[in-house]
Amino acid sequence: MGMKRLVTVISFMMIFLTLGCEKNQVIEEEFTTLSIGLMPAVDTAPILMAEKEGFFEELGLDVNIEIYSNASNRQSALQSQTIDGAMTDFIAVATNVDGGFKIKATTMTDGIFPVLSTQEVIDKKEIKVGMMEVSVSNYLIDKWLSDRYEIEKVFINEIPARLAAIASGELDMGLFPEPVASNGEVQGLIKTMYGQDDAYSPDCLVFTEKAITEKSEAVAKFHEAYNKAVKVINEDPTKVIDLLVEKIPNIAPEAKELILLPTYKEAALPSEEYLQEIIDWTSETLNKSLSVKPLDLIDGQFIN
Repeated sequence: MGMKRLVTVISFMMIFLTLGCEKNQVIEEEFTTLSIGLMPAVDTAPILMAEKEGFFEELGLDVNIEIYSNASNRQSALQSQTIDGAMTDFIAVATNVDGGFKIKATTMTDGIFPVLSTQEVIDKKEIKVGMMEVSVSNYLIDKWLSDRYEIEKVFINEIPARLAAIASGELDMGLFPEPVASNGEVQGLIKTMYGQDDAYSPDCLVFTEKAITEKSEAVAKFHEAYNKAVKVINEDPTKVIDLLVEKIPNIAPEAKELILLPTYKEAALPSEEYLQEIIDWTSETLNKSLSVKPLDLIDGQFIN
């Protein structure tokens, strides 16, 4: 009788342990991991806010976020499939897709791009401007400054190196994302806004074809969390400043009062006409005809 009771107890324990393991397995499977590469820019705010508020977790997402100071490193991570998605711009998307790299922009992001300069060059006609070649920085410098100055473009991918070149007088001007631009202002550089009145943003969030195909539900939930975070930010924009200073590396505490913020918008994509304008500019700038159309650059299934 004692032996039967022991066998029964052991059997119940085995069933309990099996059910427990299955339950844990189900919990683990409910969470899908997405890895996202960001740049040190105010565009990151909805993503950082979604993480802080627990919106990703509520939707069953485990989102790994890495902030890159060098767009080339972010690009390498994207192409090697180390990350599923990244913050970039439509100029880069056009050249990537034309080159055969299968990514799609799923939403615009909202950035602010002040120009930093030294006191001595404000009245100059010929200037040396630091930027990244295939990027929003080159596009916006042309758009904002080409009718004001004769521009010698100097391509420096690393944002800290570009900032240092202006501070040392090696360059006259450079375009930087906010809040990095406010770091330069703290160092004594002049921060000037030349544009920022477009209906559409040249900045965007992209995902690889592999992520869109294999993790489409997770990507959809990511955008849902993004939109929830935008609503939180717009209710109280002051929350964003502290979050950006906390999360973006090497932002000086003194820059906190200087940071300019965009009006954050829920996930959306630009018009085909706007994208064609960017494709045409990129073709002309690179002296290469791009064989892509606007709809080749975007995937609208994740926006309302």
